[in-house]
Amino acid sequence: MILVDKALAERQNSGKPIRVAIVGAGYSGRNVAYQIIKSFPAMRLVAISNRTLQTALDVYASAGVIDAHVVDSRKALAVAIAEQRFAVTDDSSLICETDGIDAIIEATGTIEFAATVVMKTIKNGKHIVVLNCELDATLGPILKVYADRASVIYSNSDGDEPGVAMNMIRFVTSIGLKPVVAGNLKGLYDPYRTPETQRGFAERAHQKPTTMTSFADGTKLSMELTVLGNATGFGVGKRGMYGPGLKHVNESGIFYLDKLRDEGMVDYLVGAEPGNGAFVLGYSKDPVKAAYLKYLKMGEGPLYVFYTPFHLPQLEIPLTVARAVLFNDATVAPIGKPSCDAVTMAKRDLQAGEILDGMGGFTCYALTENYGVSRRENALPIGISEGCRLKKDISKDRLVTYEDVELPKDRLCDKLRQEQHDHFSRN
Repeated sequence: MILVDKALAERQNSGKPIRVAIVGAGYSGRNVAYQIIKSFPAMRLVAISNRTLQTALDVYASAGVIDAHVVDSRKALAVAIAEQRFAVTDDSSLICETDGIDAIIEATGTIEFAATVVMKTIKNGKHIVVLNCELDATLGPILKVYADRASVIYSNSDGDEPGVAMNMIRFVTSIGLKPVVAGNLKGLYDPYRTPETQRGFAERAHQKPTTMTSFADGTKLSMELTVLGNATGFGVGKRGMYGPGLKHVNESGIFYLDKLRDEGMVDYLVGAEPGNGAFVLGYSKDPVKAAYLKYLKMGEGPLYVFYTPFHLPQLEIPLTVARAVLFNDATVAPIGKPSCDAVTMAKRDLQAGEILDGMGGFTCYALTENYGVSRRENALPIGISEGCRLKKDISKDRLVTYEDVELPKDRLCDKLRQEQHDHFSRN
């Protein structure tokens, strides 16, 4: 963090700010934009792309920028960047293809549209930061392959739970412990929540009911821990993970002691104080370390609990951009062959002919599974599920497979998902 702060100060003093663009001006994009404009003088938010232009203009205005204007061509955007004016567009390809932008933040929470944005960004030699665990859990490993080939950074974000956990994993490793379990602190978990049950809460939070449902029914959790698993090589102890209900996160060292896996494990705790953030368990049987850690009130070991009691993705994502642009490094990104997958489960009894409504909907929820098991069972990833038509009845809480559905035609996400399977089958 000190190195990032110093590098940002040097960039600010040089008069050459990092030039950033955002795709998506919803809840996340709006707050990220505000943070960059108000708190990161070493960055310049040169453009926002959103399907509704007025929403993008309003995002700038909320941060005090009143002279943003609409552009409708690459030339117009390039001129705006050169003249240090702020631009909005409803054509994301302009942002992806126009020179003068160092990094793009993808903040739509979509799969198909976001995959197109990421691929165009990579093709045009720009770093891509995704505040989009949905996309990363579904296609992150193959998108990282493309980014590596283009010598650009593909990264998920600081502040979201996978990034928080990943930074703790680096710390735990740096002090000589072996990270063996990592995951989220979760306040509520009910796989049968729907947009109807979450509507009132969503309205109070100024969020979409589907977004709030994906938080409550465990789908977002499953995708976040798939992202973390694929960034570490960790798997799960069982489909859906253990998810123990504990009084405090410090009790996790006892719970997991007889459940450890050689390759590490992602999991979550329900209701454990402090109730928010992420945790990591570090392992050591070194007697000298054990005596010292006990003296410093870290417990008896051999599992030592580390946790961060908050996560602030919209506030921290500029740090991910800085890390990518200034240090050519990712906060959290797949390390190779996937180790986890977020698979589709029936939320209720489903009938042949029904169309699955995807993440945070009425028809399905996600569970995290080991990637090898997912492939053997031909499980349908939750990120691919939206728009799929069922060929047969599926009973409640049963896994939905590729054989059970008819995929929508000509989707990029399906092409990339197949490419991901093929690539990692060979490597």
